[in-house]
Amino acid sequence: MMSPGNTVRRSFDRAGASYDAAAVLQTVARESLLRRLDLANMVPEVILDAGAGTGHASEALQRRFPESQVIALDSAFGMLRAADRRGSVRGFHLLCADAEHLPLVAGSVDLIVSNLMLQWCNPDAVFTEFRRVLAPHGRVGFTTLGPGTLHELRAAWAAVDSNSHVNRFIAMHDLLAALARAGLESPLLDIERHTVTYTKVYELAMDLKAIGAQSITAGRSKGLTGPRKFAAMEAAYEAFRCSGRLPATYEVIFGQVRAPP
Repeated sequence: MMSPGNTVRRSFDRAGASYDAAAVLQTVARESLLRRLDLANMVPEVILDAGAGTGHASEALQRRFPESQVIALDSAFGMLRAADRRGSVRGFHLLCADAEHLPLVAGSVDLIVSNLMLQWCNPDAVFTEFRRVLAPHGRVGFTTLGPGTLHELRAAWAAVDSNSHVNRFIAMHDLLAALARAGLESPLLDIERHTVTYTKVYELAMDLKAIGAQSITAGRSKGLTGPRKFAAMEAAYEAFRCSGRLPATYEVIFGQVRAPP
């Protein structure tokens, strides 16, 4: 039986070639995260981009810190293959590995950046690994999706059947608890809500497929969704149409935290 981690890895591996064209939210969240990070007094020797995807954040960090060693880590080889083709100032190192089991020496990383990866992982395992590899006073900046994400799609499917078609995302208080258990300090968390609009639900479904996103929740249907059920969900989604467009809401949680001295 394939674990959720393996399922996610395979899904993102296949999405490497199509990811950038559909990753509108990921781009907005990444740029906002990099703007928010207080890096003014930092001269990091080693930077880890955890869940690097196609390498955009790694490239930006390498430009910002040209003397630093930037590691672009992702469990999906297809994503790293796309990152390898970035050209220009690539310079950063590629590492195919799992964020829950980092192949890095304890205390060796000064800055960790992670954009929209945590929702596909066990937060306790990831934060514990972040804490292990961080140097004293090392910093983490991350984004993840909150429970209000895709609430329109969840409601539309709930009108059709009782299966879980949309992932359940972690709440802010659970994130804070996981950070505390890992021994990370001075958490600063806040939320931004972003809405992407479509003319048809099918376009949203295709975008989610293009970025490798899929449901890994318990209770999800194991087979393909039939056309009748999908049509019924589309009809239910029409209740959310506004000004001729169908909204898809994303609740993005931004977090910053430090390792202790």
